Amino acid sequence: MRKLLTKLAILATMLLGLPMLGVWLAGLPIDRYLAFPPEGRYVDHAPFSPAAFVLYALFIAAVAGALLWRGIRAARRAATRRPAGRFPWWGWAALFSAAVFWFLAWSRFSWFAPFQPHTFTPLWLSFILAVNALDVKLSGACLMTSRPGYFLSLFPASAGFWWFFEYLNRFVQNWFYSGSQYDAWTYFLLATMSFSTVLPAVLSTQRLLSRRPRITAGFADFCQVSPRRPKAAAAAMLLLAGAGLFFIGVFPNLLFPLLWISPLLILVSLRALAGESHVLSAIFAGDWRLVVTAAAAALVCGFFWEMWNIFSLAKWEYAVPFVHRFQVFEMPVLGYAGYLPFGLECATAGHLLDDVFSAFHRRDEAG
Repeated sequence: MRKLLTKLAILATMLLGLPMLGVWLAGLPIDRYLAFPPEGRYVDHAPFSPAAFVLYALFIAAVAGALLWRGIRAARRAATRRPAGRFPWWGWAALFSAAVFWFLAWSRFSWFAPFQPHTFTPLWLSFILAVNALDVKLSGACLMTSRPGYFLSLFPASAGFWWFFEYLNRFVQNWFYSGSQYDAWTYFLLATMSFSTVLPAVLSTQRLLSRRPRITAGFADFCQVSPRRPKAAAAAMLLLAGAGLFFIGVFPNLLFPLLWISPLLILVSLRALAGESHVLSAIFAGDWRLVVTAAAAALVCGFFWEMWNIFSLAKWEYAVPFVHRFQVFEMPVLGYAGYLPFGLECATAGHLLDDVFSAFHRRDEAG
């Protein structure tokens, strides 16, 4: 347990301290990054650049296109699997609840006005239950029923997980909230409830996708990525990712993609240096199934996040440097690429939570 707490302390110090240290040494006013609720706008975002848009698009297409092409070709040859059971009654209740709260989120009934800004949490609780119900129907089990303790612990873990990204967003201001005004404590409590649904949604979806042969086909033995000196590569990756977070608030227009990439690389490199498995370990042997299903799960959830957000009263808006054009809902089309590394970060957070469960289990056995 002490070893785990030490690792978590080092991780928290790097992820939270490096961005603030960077802006402090650059002489930027610290108070604007600490204001709560975060309402001021102080980052001057770069305008749309056709050249930058094309370069980003080509890079994203090169990375995601190979995986997508491989998946489509393999899916045609994959055997279909018959559903393992029936769709449970609570799944139907969840679908009904999702339909009701979707309708209410986009409506403006006077009698519902006091509750209008608060449809996000029940809508996503309905989504989580529905995804788990679909997993029961297709594979016979789900995250909620097979690991109930772990599943429930995802909710508080998710709140802290997403508050970290809210903190990082202070340095780049790529998204803003509108449609509701609250004092600090009310804002914190309501936001925490909403943020608590992120990990359960993504990891439940990832489990569902990981059990579909048409999705995982072709990725069990794909492309091996194996550095000759893993520890040296991990150390270099840690330094680069740490530098990225250090400078993210100093150069927000240039480094804003690192909001999603640097935390993942820091998490992976720290585990690699400790000799522990991580979310990218399997690709050293050519197994890309976890990477693909985690990224796809975040993209699926991202679609619903953005779709349900568009006509809701309490919502978020984006300001993405250089590529803010061609929105799908509120999100610029290239912004959806951020969901791919975010899915891996969700999977890594799930692994960290597994470590916590294992540490408590070992302590109980020792006691």
